[in-house]
Amino acid sequence: MARHDARNWHDCTKMIGLLCLVASILLRHGVSGQRVKVEPEVSSYPGQTVNLRCAFTDSTGIQLTMVTWIYEPKDGERINVAVFHPNFDPSYPDSPVKGRVSFTPSPPNLNSPSIQIRNVTMTDEGKYICEYATYPSGNEQGITYLVMLAKPQNSASTVTVEAGTNPVVVARCQSADGRPASQITWMTNANGNATTTSKAGSGNTVTVTSEYRMVPTAEDNGKDISCVVAHRTQVKPENFPMKLEVQYAPQVAIVGYDNNWYIGRTNAVLTCQASGNPIPVSVQWKTMSGDMPDTVQVTGNELKVLKVDDAVNTTFVCEVTNKIGTNRDQVTATVRVTPLPPEGPSAGTIVGAIIGVLIFLAIIGTIIALYKKFSNKKLNFRDRPPKHKPPPPNKTDSSAARQVNIDHVSGGSETLLENQYFTTQSAEPVTDLDAFDEYSDEKKDHYYSAAPSGWDDPETNDMLPPYMHTGNHQGPDEHLVDMDPLSPQDHQGANVQRGDSFMSPPVFV
Repeated sequence: MARHDARNWHDCTKMIGLLCLVASILLRHGVSGQRVKVEPEVSSYPGQTVNLRCAFTDSTGIQLTMVTWIYEPKDGERINVAVFHPNFDPSYPDSPVKGRVSFTPSPPNLNSPSIQIRNVTMTDEGKYICEYATYPSGNEQGITYLVMLAKPQNSASTVTVEAGTNPVVVARCQSADGRPASQITWMTNANGNATTTSKAGSGNTVTVTSEYRMVPTAEDNGKDISCVVAHRTQVKPENFPMKLEVQYAPQVAIVGYDNNWYIGRTNAVLTCQASGNPIPVSVQWKTMSGDMPDTVQVTGNELKVLKVDDAVNTTFVCEVTNKIGTNRDQVTATVRVTPLPPEGPSAGTIVGAIIGVLIFLAIIGTIIALYKKFSNKKLNFRDRPPKHKPPPPNKTDSSAARQVNIDHVSGGSETLLENQYFTTQSAEPVTDLDAFDEYSDEKKDHYYSAAPSGWDDPETNDMLPPYMHTGNHQGPDEHLVDMDPLSPQDHQGANVQRGDSFMSPPVFV
């Protein structure tokens, strides 16, 4: 077990050491590669002058010996195009850019040995490497990609086709002599698909062609289709809107026959409607019986029966022709003795009318309900009883003074009381609070007891009148005995109407 563990530890140590070595190599190359500063990509058009910049950012502790610019085409070997050594003049070996390449500024220096290429062509595109020979680090380099741009010539067109059953090309779009290759897309609601091909052009350019294929039908004629071309040299994609051009034979339909041709009817008209691509050039009316009736007048695509008779009891045929072919339609006329009765309103019309009336009534009912609700609210607000009880009104005597004649008093001397008057108390008037009765607009009848005293009346809250002294008795032996006005024993002798208050007559003893 110990031997096995030792072997595993040894293998682990070797693996760690290998990883450390690889990391140090990568770190060294990464740091050294960052010290040569170049532009990752430079783009240009043919005929222009391009500048390829290069600089060594930190030469501390490093001796810069020489710099070399190397050209590496897309498909080819590396070629030296410019060499500079501080002890010698700049050198420009044979290359595709010789005579057009030079160091800038001139004379150059090792810290920034940039170059420029004049009158660039499409074949100058490729990888340009700025490589330093240093001591003691060795060679260090930076890479710039020169991208040559060529603005393409874009075009699009539809292809005139005939309706059929096989897929054919209905539109074509092309972006010629561009660099890099263009991107072509289609926009349409037609049911088809596109195929795109690329072809190398002159001067390292590319021509892209896209074709839209579909099975054309008569319904596809006139549909919108657009070709959209996107390229690096364009500010925005270029759009080519078009319409499909599908040719088809005429489509024919006869309209105007109402199945109500009766003897004596005048000016019955049939119209031959036709559509086609190209536009139909010939419209011809015929009858299945052979000869056209004398009462029939034909003008272009219109057939008019001046007066219906038995001769027009036949089948009328309309034939339409264009470049693609000929199509026809026919209608058989039946002559009636008497006209058909006029048709009443259709079920749909009746249902619609009923629904309209119901909606109208619902609107009217809603308006009336809202109006009543508003009126009730207004009345309730105006007729609402006050929140405080108003002061009681002044009391008035409703009954006249009553004259009481006493002819005889038992148990003592007889005394005639003449013209003795007593004022009775009437029921008090109803206050405003009592007038508001939500159940009835009329004043309700109040219940009175058998011996009303003024306290039983729910409409009055006033106190009884004070005890009244007559002041008409004579003699010292006569004593006036006041009776309790609330006592019911002596109410029989008084002539008191129901609902009025009263006072008991005095008794002399």
